[in-house]
Amino acid sequence: MTPVIDWPVLPAGQQPRWPDAAALDRAQARLATLPPLVFAGESDILREQLAKVARGQAFVLMGGDCAETFAANTADSIRARLKTLLQMAVVLTYGAGMPVVKVGRVAGQYFKPRSSPEETRNGVTLPSYFGDGVNQLAFEAEARRPDPQRLVEAYNASSAALNLVRAFTQGGYADLRQVHAWNQDFVRDSPAGKRYDRLAGAIDRALSFMHACGAQPEEFRRVDFYAGHEALALDYERPLVRIDSRTGEPYSVSGHFLWVGERTREMSGAHIDFASRIRNPIGVKLGPTTSPEQALELVTRLDPDRDPGRLTLITRMGASHIREVLLPIVEKVEASGHSVVWLCDPMHGNTREVAGHKTRLFDDILDEVAGFFDVHRAVGSHPGGIHIELTGDDVTECLGGTGGIEEAHLSDRYETACDPRLNREQSLELAFSVAEMLGDR
Repeated sequence: MTPVIDWPVLPAGQQPRWPDAAALDRAQARLATLPPLVFAGESDILREQLAKVARGQAFVLMGGDCAETFAANTADSIRARLKTLLQMAVVLTYGAGMPVVKVGRVAGQYFKPRSSPEETRNGVTLPSYFGDGVNQLAFEAEARRPDPQRLVEAYNASSAALNLVRAFTQGGYADLRQVHAWNQDFVRDSPAGKRYDRLAGAIDRALSFMHACGAQPEEFRRVDFYAGHEALALDYERPLVRIDSRTGEPYSVSGHFLWVGERTREMSGAHIDFASRIRNPIGVKLGPTTSPEQALELVTRLDPDRDPGRLTLITRMGASHIREVLLPIVEKVEASGHSVVWLCDPMHGNTREVAGHKTRLFDDILDEVAGFFDVHRAVGSHPGGIHIELTGDDVTECLGGTGGIEEAHLSDRYETACDPRLNREQSLELAFSVAEMLGDR
């Protein structure tokens, strides 16, 4: 693969204001010479799997940290997040009765959009925290100064994370029977899990039957796991595009799946242009202000060849808007003949402030997913999957769930670098709830 060099000059929102242009040039030159984090062929395989989702033959679980940090890029943290996703995937596979495509918000989610480029506290104004790939969270002048060398650090951290994920998913850690045993512990030991004893028992009997028949497929021992992140910081993304020697097509080698966020999806902007040029499977977030016409315009631009698996529409409407706003969008896009993947992000439209903390209510998250299923049931389209911000740790960032995180508990373990995440128990409770929705289709 050789680097792609020429990019058009277009408006680009949410970009860091680098104070040292020469340092930025050096960092980008270094990124352009580094080996791929992922391979084009892997992205092609993911696109084929997403094509099955678009045809209603598979389901997607996409999840991980809101904002990765260098400090949390440890074996324990990565293993906990991966374990939670694998546990969710087993439950969803049984509920859907079809394969689950697993994509982590991992190895690249080091950049975050902000509502303002600056933050003021007690009369002091500093640059906002744009993620560890740009600056540091501490509210100090030197920490908040954007440093282009952190782009290279983000690459190095992503490389380490991917190496560990590949070792876990291919080396026996992801064995289906072991993952189900973890879920049995959840069902036995937690208040949330006890509600799903019947479903867990059905999965156990299915596995026991296959074992009794002597079925030992390789898929029981290993899983395909893909890395995705928001393509936000173009100074990071552009140097990590290469021309594939097999096809002559440009691929991002920063991740298998990249998406354009709600705040940067302007049709004339640099982010949509970037996504339109790479061959990877891509996504775009759609918020509650999206009109059916805007959605179709994005689909036409990003999927001109009507290639199943190419484009994923990730809806983030909010529980109070999902049923009203999403219905005409789905109708419009489905009528166009484009075969897209529909994902529900029930996190970003349901953020509120409680007791001085950004939080989300578990019931709102669950209701938005239910509304997503309601809309697709009404249209006759396929609810293709969910996109969740989660952690494998017992944080107290989202309120509710059967485990009962209450307002008074928010500050106990509020550890996110940006937005509130579901903890492990809430994530598994959501998976069991979605599995029931899938069974009711």
